[in-house]
Amino acid sequence: MTEHRVQPQSGIFRRKPVRADDGESGLERSIGLWQLTAIGLGAIIGAGIFALAGPVAKTDAGPAVTVSFLIAGVASACAALSYAEFGGLIPAAGSAYTYGYAVLGESVGWFIGWDLLLEYTAIVAVVAIGVSQYITFLADAVGLDLPAWMLGAPGTGDGHRIDLFAVLLCLGVAWLLNRGIKTSTRVETWLVGVKILIVLAVIAVGAFYIDTDNLTPYFPHGLGGAATGAATVFFAVFGYDAMSTAAEESKEAERNLPKAIIYSLAIAMVLYLLAATVLTGMVDYRDLSDTAAFSAAFESIGLSGFSKVVAIGAIVGIITVLFSFTLGASRVWYAISRDGLLPAWFSRTNRHHSPNRPVWIVGIVSAGIAGFVSIGDAAELTNIGILLAFVVVSAAVIVLRYRSPELPRTFRTPLMPFTPLLGIAFSLWLITKLQPETWVRFAVWFLIGVVIYAAYGYRHSRLGQGVAVQTKGT
Repeated sequence: MTEHRVQPQSGIFRRKPVRADDGESGLERSIGLWQLTAIGLGAIIGAGIFALAGPVAKTDAGPAVTVSFLIAGVASACAALSYAEFGGLIPAAGSAYTYGYAVLGESVGWFIGWDLLLEYTAIVAVVAIGVSQYITFLADAVGLDLPAWMLGAPGTGDGHRIDLFAVLLCLGVAWLLNRGIKTSTRVETWLVGVKILIVLAVIAVGAFYIDTDNLTPYFPHGLGGAATGAATVFFAVFGYDAMSTAAEESKEAERNLPKAIIYSLAIAMVLYLLAATVLTGMVDYRDLSDTAAFSAAFESIGLSGFSKVVAIGAIVGIITVLFSFTLGASRVWYAISRDGLLPAWFSRTNRHHSPNRPVWIVGIVSAGIAGFVSIGDAAELTNIGILLAFVVVSAAVIVLRYRSPELPRTFRTPLMPFTPLLGIAFSLWLITKLQPETWVRFAVWFLIGVVIYAAYGYRHSRLGQGVAVQTKGT
C-alpha cells in the first residue's frame, strides 16, 4: 500500500486526492474483464428474477412488472454511466464511498460508506432468505420432511425458530471469500454461467406456455403500481455498484471496470424483461406464488420436472448475489478503515490477500439478520442507501467534470450533465416511493454514523493527519 505525505487538512469536507502515486495495496490484483462482468451479473441477476418478480407482480404491478424493471433499469443506467466514468478515473476499493470522498469531501464519503455497510449486509441477508425459500421448495418437491424449526425466522410460520439454510449460506460465502479473490471469482464465474443458462432455459421453455389473456389488463393498478414496483425491484438492478468495489483487485482497471459495468447491466436488463414477460404470461398475476414464483409457475402448468431444475438454478443463481454483495460490503469496510475513519485493525489482510475481518463480520451479521428476521423486514433495510449513493455519484461526476476537466478519463459519461441529472431525478423519485419505516431505520443508522464519525473518524482520519493513501493503481 503506497502512502505519501500531504498537507494536513481540517474540516468535514476535506478531500483525498483523486489520483495519487501508483502503488500496491494489500489486495491481490487478479480479476480480468469477464470475471469483473461475472461479478456484476452475479449481483444483478438472481434475487430480482427468482425472488422479487413474483411478489411485485402479484402485489403492485401485475403484468406491468416488466415496466417496473424497465423504469428501474433506466434509472440505474443513468447512474451506471457515472459509475463507469469514476471506475476508469479512480480504480480504487470503496466505490461510491471513495468517489464521494475524493470529490465532495470526507463527511459525504463517510456517510455514503457507512450507509452502504448496512445496505449491502441487509441485501446479503435478504438474498440468503430467498435462496432458503427455493431450497425448501426443492426439499418439499422431492419428498424431504424437514423440521419446521429450521425453515424460517420466528413468526414466519408454525414452529419456525431460525432460517438455518440462510445462516449457513451467509457463513459459507464469507468462508469462500476468505480463500482469496482468485479462487472465489473462479467459482463465481462458473456459477454465473450456470445461472444464465438456467434463465435462458426458463425464457425458452416458458415462451411456449404464454397465454396472452394473462397479460390483460396490463396495468391492473395503473402506472402508479408499476412505479411502486420499480422502487422495489430497483434492489435487483444495481449490482454493478458492488462490483466496482473490487477495482483494486482488477487488472487494467481503468479500462476494464467501465466496460464491465455497462456489459453487466445491459445483459441483465435484457434477461429481466424477457423473464418477467414469460412469468406473467404463464400464470395470472393474482395466482403467482409469493415464494419460488418461477418454480411454482412451471409446477402449475404440469412441468414439475423442469420446476425442480429452475429451483436448482435459482439456488445457484442467487448464491452469486451473496458473493457479490459480501465482497462489496467487505471492500467498502476495508477502504474506510484504510483511510483511518475506522480502526486500522479492519484493513489488515490475510495470507490470501483478503480483508478477512470485515468479510467475517459481514458474514456473521448478515447470518444473524437472515436467521431471525423475516424477508420483508430485512428488505426494508435496503434500497434507500443505494439510491442516495447514486445521487452522490451522479452529482460528483458533474462536479469533477467541471472542476478538473483535464484529468485523463478512459470513459466519459455521455450527454453531460443531462445523464447524471436524470440519474439524480430518478433516484430521488424512487426514494419517495419507499415506506416510512425505511426512513426511520435509515435515520437511526445515520445518527449512529454521526456519533462514530464525530468520536473517532474525524480525529483519526489519515488525511487529517497529513497522510494520503493511494487511490490509483493498475
